[in-house]
Amino acid sequence: MPCKLSVNVNAIAYLRNRRSLPWPSVVALSRAALEAGAAGITVHPRPDERHIRRSDVTDLSRLLHKHYPDREFNIEGYPDARFLALVEEHRPDQVTLVPDDPTQGTSDHGWDIAANRTMLTGVIDRLHRGGMRVSLFIDPDPDAPALAREAGADRVEIYTGPYGGAFAPDEMAREFQKLVATGKAASAVGLGLNAGHDLTRDNLPALVKALPNLQEVSIGHAITADALMFGMGETVRMFRAAIGDV
Repeated sequence: MPCKLSVNVNAIAYLRNRRSLPWPSVVALSRAALEAGAAGITVHPRPDERHIRRSDVTDLSRLLHKHYPDREFNIEGYPDARFLALVEEHRPDQVTLVPDDPTQGTSDHGWDIAANRTMLTGVIDRLHRGGMRVSLFIDPDPDAPALAREAGADRVEIYTGPYGGAFAPDEMAREFQKLVATGKAASAVGLGLNAGHDLTRDNLPALVKALPNLQEVSIGHAITADALMFGMGETVRMFRAAIGDV
């Protein structure tokens, strides 16, 4: 099964929020991405609503459930009471648990699963009772998938920021090997595999080729940047080609 593309629309919301205006429209651009074949939409609502707002979650949930029931809605975030209430209200297909501090500009590390196992196990069980698939955001660490499996997760999403930010060939090779080792470890323990952060049309093909078990990539910044040049529909088609989803 080819790797699938979930379009993260946080950056679109961030641009919209610079003005007290309704554009660019998160819903309209999400629709354009879905029409171009994106497998799903990802959002990461934060407490300060600096990009995705609660109203966006409601609007996107309605869009997907009503018009694209075969596509996936993925909501990312730290599992505090507010976040859990939000996902239980909208019942996305997947909830990605991320260890973000509210002051972080963006996600920059994965869970210390051992230190948070009791909390994570309880949250995962709660989300499973609501019929939601759960993915844990992890660092490139081959030991992490087994811990995620023990906590009850269905998938892991590998944080690919160090790989995406590596430009020297030797550094890129080191980070690439960490991702591959972690992805293979996920397969070995029977976990589904996602990846995300700073992935581009240039660095995706090698990763997808090395990890045939990679099920989903969640991409926002690079897609938004390319969409300014090529339009959302064409950008999604180019990213789908980069991951072999054609």
